[in-house]
Amino acid sequence: MTKLNEFSSNILKGAAMGAANVIPGVSGGTIALITGIFERLINAIKSFDIKAVRLLLSGQFKDFAKHIDLGFLISVFLGVGIAIISLARLFKYLFVAYPIYIWAFFFGLVLASIYFVGKTVGKWNASTIITFIIGTAIAAFISITTPASQNDSMLYLFICGIVAMCSMIIPGLSGSFVLILLGNYQLIMVDAVSELNLKILLPVVGGAGIGLLAFSHFLSWLLKKYQDQTISMLTGFVLGSLGILWPWKQEITKTFGEKVKTVGYDWQLPSLNSEFFIALVFIALGVFSIWITEYLGAKQSKAE
Repeated sequence: MTKLNEFSSNILKGAAMGAANVIPGVSGGTIALITGIFERLINAIKSFDIKAVRLLLSGQFKDFAKHIDLGFLISVFLGVGIAIISLARLFKYLFVAYPIYIWAFFFGLVLASIYFVGKTVGKWNASTIITFIIGTAIAAFISITTPASQNDSMLYLFICGIVAMCSMIIPGLSGSFVLILLGNYQLIMVDAVSELNLKILLPVVGGAGIGLLAFSHFLSWLLKKYQDQTISMLTGFVLGSLGILWPWKQEITKTFGEKVKTVGYDWQLPSLNSEFFIALVFIALGVFSIWITEYLGAKQSKAE
């Protein structure tokens, strides 16, 4: 694959991540895992270390760019930005006008990805099965947990920053949804952001920065040391998040200032009507989208 083709491909993958972040309760990390750039993204983020600072300060920009995989990061986050800006309004309209069909498409997409991501596990044995079950249980538990009460202590805000940032990296988890569960979504994302309250924001940003760097190092180490177990657990996270994508549900919302956010779901069984069968078609389209992506990816790899 030429550099231009790779750059374009990474923009598209970043755009898919950005689109996922527009969807309530869905993680861009899930798309990074599905599209095969998760480990590279983690390693690139991990590369922002002392060596990177030294290279930058000494003017060795070419070595700095190579060390942090700058071209890859630019292409991915360019795609993320383009998708968020261009798709936000469209997705808002679609979720209001055709919620079941949109949820059905993403349900099929993520459902198929469980198989294709799980297939990359080298060997399914007791340890990988256990980590898969643990990942599934954690993600499922988070999706049904009752939100905590608000807490503005500096230590708790710092922890909120760490946990929210880590959840943004992990496939199947949403950073904003986790902040709601921690009880501090309104305090941080509504009140503090709108008022630029640095007393609240600084501990959160500090925790997020430390969480991003530390957790990316930890995940990178896990992927190198226990790759099969880590991928199986991440696959479990994706499976456990399927409840959030179930098309037939009633969102339980709460108003935070001017924002209305989902704090839980009332799941339902579908009625056997025309809407149900159309939704099945959209689920099939989601499955097909992942299958064709994997097929074309495998074909490209053979050509190389």
